[in-house]
Amino acid sequence: MSLFEESIYRLIVETSTNLPADVRRTIAAAREAEDSATRAGLSLSTIAQNIEMAECNVSPICQDTGMPTFVVHTPVGANQIVMKREIQNAVARATKDGKLRTNSVDSLTGANTGDNLGPGTPVIHFEQWERDEIDARLILKGGGCENKNIQYSLPCELEGLGKAGRDLDGIRKCILHAVYQAQGQGCSAGFIGVGIGGDRTTGYELAKQQLFRHVEDENPIPELGRLEEYVLDKANQLGIGTMGFGGNVTLLGCKIGVMNRLPASFFVSVAYNCWAYRRQGVLLDGGTHEIKEWIYESGSNHPMRTQADSAAAPASGGERREVVLTAPLTEEQVRSLKVGDVVILNGEMHTGRDALHKHLMDHDAPIDLNGGVIYHCGPVMLKDEAGWHVKAAGPTTSIREEPYQGDIMKKFGIRAVIGKGGMGPKTLAALQEHGAVYLNAVGGAAQYYAECIKNVNGVDFMEFGIPEAMWHLQVEGFAAIVTMDAHGNSLHADVDKDSKAKLAQFKDPVFA
Repeated sequence: MSLFEESIYRLIVETSTNLPADVRRTIAAAREAEDSATRAGLSLSTIAQNIEMAECNVSPICQDTGMPTFVVHTPVGANQIVMKREIQNAVARATKDGKLRTNSVDSLTGANTGDNLGPGTPVIHFEQWERDEIDARLILKGGGCENKNIQYSLPCELEGLGKAGRDLDGIRKCILHAVYQAQGQGCSAGFIGVGIGGDRTTGYELAKQQLFRHVEDENPIPELGRLEEYVLDKANQLGIGTMGFGGNVTLLGCKIGVMNRLPASFFVSVAYNCWAYRRQGVLLDGGTHEIKEWIYESGSNHPMRTQADSAAAPASGGERREVVLTAPLTEEQVRSLKVGDVVILNGEMHTGRDALHKHLMDHDAPIDLNGGVIYHCGPVMLKDEAGWHVKAAGPTTSIREEPYQGDIMKKFGIRAVIGKGGMGPKTLAALQEHGAVYLNAVGGAAQYYAECIKNVNGVDFMEFGIPEAMWHLQVEGFAAIVTMDAHGNSLHADVDKDSKAKLAQFKDPVFA
């Protein structure tokens, strides 16, 4: 293995497992802004615990390690063909070692390559510069927040905000709307990068480039600096909060860049990033390829937990009550639950994502699911002579299963579904009719939940790939919040309605 490949491997491991200091400081400040007794406060406490667990375990902060995206600046004359091959080797090695999830899927067949290599993956951007060093940066942006990216073409009409014109005020409206539409599905509280101008492709690229900026930097363009401050202030008045549970902190950072455009086009592109803001970089010696320095300050000297934190399950108090349940669940148990309850779950649960839900619509389940719990999760798994081990296991975004979920619950007698971001009216109606609940786990808390999994009881449908397979997991003390109950109540619908009303207060022009 070359020293360049080894340095890139170290970059991947650090990015996946250890949030940098600027991100940690921002999340710590968010905790100070929330009441620890609320759902948002509970979630932020879990997030802080998860960050430290990931660093200690040298395991992924979030199980969705996304599409590895590298930006590499090289000296003139550097062999980028060799560098690309060695970056790919480092990605494959990190995947084998459980630092990255197997995320490269054939778009036509659905087959998972198993090593994160394939057409288009990983993403590698090379740039030459007139310096001797190599600057290599990596961002791991998961699918849940990637799905909440959005691009606007001005002028346009925006829900709650009215017309957005081709000016700074129209840009302002687009950015606020982007935060509103994300709700909790992108694992809020989040960070956004914004690209003004360009074409459809370069606008999104510019937006993602903003995510490589330091959280605490200042925009060199005064107008954009003022807009960044405005958006950060007003977005946190929308009341969406952590995980979309409501609260004081919805947005953790806003970075805006601008480029020229065609006269006929005016795009505003927004790249949404979850709280698990995984980006890091290294400056390498141009000759030896040894790491000279890390671009972003390490988070290792910035502990996240306070003395008030506990590794135990959250205590009752404030706006919540705890209910301890053991699967399989009965209809009577489930109908006794209400939105806001914290469920501490023991027993067996079964993972299920897109491929499984589609399959179960037309086929029988491989096991009896009556009274069972489905977990929307694509874990990171490693196998040794003792069997399979869970390395990371946080929830995936649930709304993708909306076309299937209600039908599958009724078909197989499922009593609880766990995921993040909530589900829609079809699922809510099925919960009420059938007698089931939706439990919202803390998005990105992959180490926190992996520790709750005591055994892998089995697996089905490995042909779907590790993330999409149906894993049968024995859990203890698995905590999640009821956000959709069997009485027709949905916290997600309530927060969406409330935040939409608050969004309307920013309709009037600010930047003339």
